[in-house]
Amino acid sequence: MNFSNWFSSSMPHAGVSTGLNWMESALEPISSISPVNGEKVGAVLPASKLEYEKAIQSALKAYQTWRLFPAPKRGEIVRQIGEAIRQNKQQLGELVSFEMGKSLQEGLGEVQEMIDICDFAVGLSRQLHGLTMHSERPGHRMYEQYHPLGVIGIISAFNFPVAVWSWNAMLAWVCGDVCVWKPSEKTPLCSIACQKIVADVLQKNNLPEGISVVINGGREVGEWLTADPRIPLISATGSTRMGKQVAATVGARLGRTLLELGGNNAIIITENADLNIAIRGAVFGAVGTAGQRCTTTRRLIIHHSIYEKVKEKLIAAYQQIKIGNPLDSQNHMGPLIDTDAVKQYLQTIEHCKKAGGHFVVEGGVIQGEAFKSGCYVKPCIAEVQHDLSIVHHETFAPILYLIRYENLEEAIAIQNEVPQGLSSSIMTLNIREAEQFLSVAGSDCGIANVNIGTSGAEIGGAFGGEKETGGGRESGSDAWKIYMRRQTNTINYSKEIPLAQGIKFDL
Repeated sequence: MNFSNWFSSSMPHAGVSTGLNWMESALEPISSISPVNGEKVGAVLPASKLEYEKAIQSALKAYQTWRLFPAPKRGEIVRQIGEAIRQNKQQLGELVSFEMGKSLQEGLGEVQEMIDICDFAVGLSRQLHGLTMHSERPGHRMYEQYHPLGVIGIISAFNFPVAVWSWNAMLAWVCGDVCVWKPSEKTPLCSIACQKIVADVLQKNNLPEGISVVINGGREVGEWLTADPRIPLISATGSTRMGKQVAATVGARLGRTLLELGGNNAIIITENADLNIAIRGAVFGAVGTAGQRCTTTRRLIIHHSIYEKVKEKLIAAYQQIKIGNPLDSQNHMGPLIDTDAVKQYLQTIEHCKKAGGHFVVEGGVIQGEAFKSGCYVKPCIAEVQHDLSIVHHETFAPILYLIRYENLEEAIAIQNEVPQGLSSSIMTLNIREAEQFLSVAGSDCGIANVNIGTSGAEIGGAFGGEKETGGGRESGSDAWKIYMRRQTNTINYSKEIPLAQGIKFDL
């Protein structure tokens, strides 16, 4: 693969950028190893504390200018960024696929999400509305408005190396904020490509350095960001363990967090389901991105009357899954991100077996020259009891658990008993079952679907979950409000100064 217009594979690229300005450090480079073939894609130089400080200072300075641009003009810049991403869609999608390991279709789909959120943000730039309230005092007007927060810190994960950043950045930019992005050290080159695309647009519009900042590095960069009182909001995507650390650090300084953490998503398949839809939704949800989505389907809760039939259909469907180079459109599933992920996959399978799980589709690492990276694994299916501890744990791999249920109340209880609360689905043609699942006594997740799977959220809806998923909301609906501060305003246009609640205070 050749991505020489963005970076060289033969020498480390500077990993810190405030726009067109790239800062080099003397630290050891971070190499990006493709799970597709186990070969080096390239390398970046991580930030030292000195480069970090220079980058933050640049962002703080740029904010003073950017916040004064009218929101529709900020939207016009995001529109141009969206057009630039469109022009680079194929190559950026290939980079996402090659560096992360997801299928090319999914890589291109991820870039399309970037384009879609740009379009959404452009329209939003003319709709950053507040409310007008009636005052209890004569000759007074009350309303509320929203102002930008300042510097937004974005910590993204490897599984969506460009889309999740864009969900945050595009909205934050039209809100008048500037963004500092700490990408995953497993997919650093995607951030280099995105920054160069954005920087070109900013330069053409004579905008200052610091509106878009990228700081590559390891865990320490995330720790600097979360502890920095100059950054009022940290948006972090990753594991629940990481999210708890971020929340504690940011909370200690009374900052804000937007957390998108673990998922342990289930589909309930009732006796009234359309099984053609249910099987397709379940299989894609379980094996898409090799089970490395936060919305991956990890549990199927199946009515006892159709359990055996569903199991047979799933076994047959899994025999048709093609695994291999994700850049080959004939393949459905690519590799896991690295060999550490493979170890966790194997450990989970072993744990499940020891706890009494019965595998109806066996897992394992795939051998052979075409799989020499050691990151290709078989998607597997296990029959389990719903209360096994391993079933309540999220493993980022294509392991699907099958669970029986007797009645819908039991199925919903099983769905809700795990600590995570991101995405959920029910497959049914019965309106009562569907409405019960969506009611206050139904799914406790941030996303609840009927007759679609747990994956594939649209950017128009707010994305996020409850419980150990973190409670954050990104992308659509009114998620933009997290990037702004609310201000209530009261204007007295009378000749008196009446006090609230009728209080008398005569001098």
